[in-house]
Amino acid sequence: MASLPTPPAQPDDPPEPYVGLDTTTAERRAVAHGWTTVRAVPPGTFLTMEFRTGRINFQIENGSVTRCWIG
Repeated sequence: MASLPTPPAQPDDPPEPYVGLDTTTAERRAVAHGWTTVRAVPPGTFLTMEFRTGRINFQIENGSVTRCWIG
């Protein structure tokens, strides 16, 4: 049986500093810190719950990040 592939390492970048940033600044910072997928959504958006390595998520209200999580 073949072994399972090893996922790439997550960027060493905590989500907390993104809260309060405007959307554009947060997205640019995330890409600069190595996130391969940046997802920005309004509050109440239905999202799938699968964990994706390299993805950072932003909840955006009035042009600013109000919540940030990884996966």
